[in-house]
Amino acid sequence: MALKVLSALDTARIQLYHFKAIIIAGMGLFTDAYDFFCIPLIMLLIERHYYANGPAGSKDKDNCVPPVVASTMVATTLVGTAIGQLVFGSLGDRIGRRRVYGLSLIIMVLSSIGCGFSVCSTRKCVLVSLGFSRFSLGIGIGGDYPLSATIMSEFANKKTRGAFIAAMFSMQGFGILASSTVTMVVCAIFDRTSSYVSSKDHTSQEPDIAWRLILMIGAIPAGLTLYWRLMMPETARFTALVEQNVFQAAMDMEKVLEIPMSEFEEENPLPQGQQPYPLLSKKFYRRHGRDLFSCSFTWFLLDIVFYSSNLFQSQIYSQHLSKSHKLNAYQEAFEVAKFQAIIAVCSTIPGYWFTVYFIDRIGRVKIQLMGFFFMASVYLAIGIPYYKYWNDKPNKGFLVLYGLTLFFANFGPNTTTFIVPAELFPARFRSTCHGISGAIGKVGAIIGSVGFSWALHGKKEKGYPKAIGMTDSLIILAVVCLLGMVVTFFFTRETMGRSLEENENDDYPN
Repeated sequence: MALKVLSALDTARIQLYHFKAIIIAGMGLFTDAYDFFCIPLIMLLIERHYYANGPAGSKDKDNCVPPVVASTMVATTLVGTAIGQLVFGSLGDRIGRRRVYGLSLIIMVLSSIGCGFSVCSTRKCVLVSLGFSRFSLGIGIGGDYPLSATIMSEFANKKTRGAFIAAMFSMQGFGILASSTVTMVVCAIFDRTSSYVSSKDHTSQEPDIAWRLILMIGAIPAGLTLYWRLMMPETARFTALVEQNVFQAAMDMEKVLEIPMSEFEEENPLPQGQQPYPLLSKKFYRRHGRDLFSCSFTWFLLDIVFYSSNLFQSQIYSQHLSKSHKLNAYQEAFEVAKFQAIIAVCSTIPGYWFTVYFIDRIGRVKIQLMGFFFMASVYLAIGIPYYKYWNDKPNKGFLVLYGLTLFFANFGPNTTTFIVPAELFPARFRSTCHGISGAIGKVGAIIGSVGFSWALHGKKEKGYPKAIGMTDSLIILAVVCLLGMVVTFFFTRETMGRSLEENENDDYPN
């Protein structure tokens, strides 16, 4: 029999606290996206300041950030994220979600500020210190993933749980938009007011200030919600099911749900369940191994595709920036940020909110299957005729198709792979298994963002060696999406409309 306090959570009406939790938890994901996706933009400013030798920071084709440096800067954050997901996911199940939730945000805030205060003025020293700060930033970001998803899933009712987790996750879209908007504002201000533009001397120190300012601004939204995150109560499911303290769980939920505690009184105050078993056991893998495989592998496949597209948008858009060699550093970063903002408004953010609307109507599995299918279709439509139709000159059709890949990523597996691991596993493993799934996903992200940034070049250019080119790269990404469809169809279980305890039930039909 389910505990009354958990049944009350499953059937609770939508209240102000649910929306408050979306903002408090979502600000971490907002900061995640801001810090991840401003990297291509600030690397343009770093390139002009530390690598370009032309007058007034104008761009010489041969003076660009070496591919190894650009790849390392991205990979360090992703490696830190994978570590953070594993460590904080495990801590969330061992000592409680609330106890480590604030810590992950503190790490993010301090690391974002640290990125801006990267020491020294020499190129090597700045990049090393920036890389270290972004690694620690990744640890904080990684910690936020399993904790936010688990906390939101355990507070939400079963009827609208998917929509609430998706709404929280949609803050990523606004983080991407914010990174582009802040970059445009900062670059426009520096472009109009600084001596850098009017001077005919060599590059001044002002671009070095601009990129640091962009990075540090990312810490503000997260810092503003830190107090409320620290004040959040522990989830009732952790308190009741893991700590076995039903009375304390009822007290906490009385404040959250505004329901008299008398309605939570239990005839049997301790939940009666099966004998607990450890994570690394045959019993766990027999009962939950399939779910862990499906969550991990679909996230892995999704991140290969998603990060290959997102983190290197500036490279994809470079062909659409006319006469970019005549633009100064601020103008080029502004133009790339404008493209990213347009894509965020027209495809990324709508994709998230389509998921919010439909996820509790048609289910997680159907949305994930549909997303993978349409992403594969669009990649084939772009990739097969790429050198014949899309490569020679700027083409609006290319941008529309590219925008569709991001729309169906977010109205599809990018959102569902974040939600499902927070719904399938028992309370004592929930945060850990979400962290494992996400960490394996970040291995795919490294392959996508680093591997494909090298693979997509069909000729030797910008420091990259000749590789397989855009057509083969895009076809491979389409195949990855089709593989994601297969794994989803055969292994992913539907969680819509069921309580978290029902989802973990061993009698749940395969």
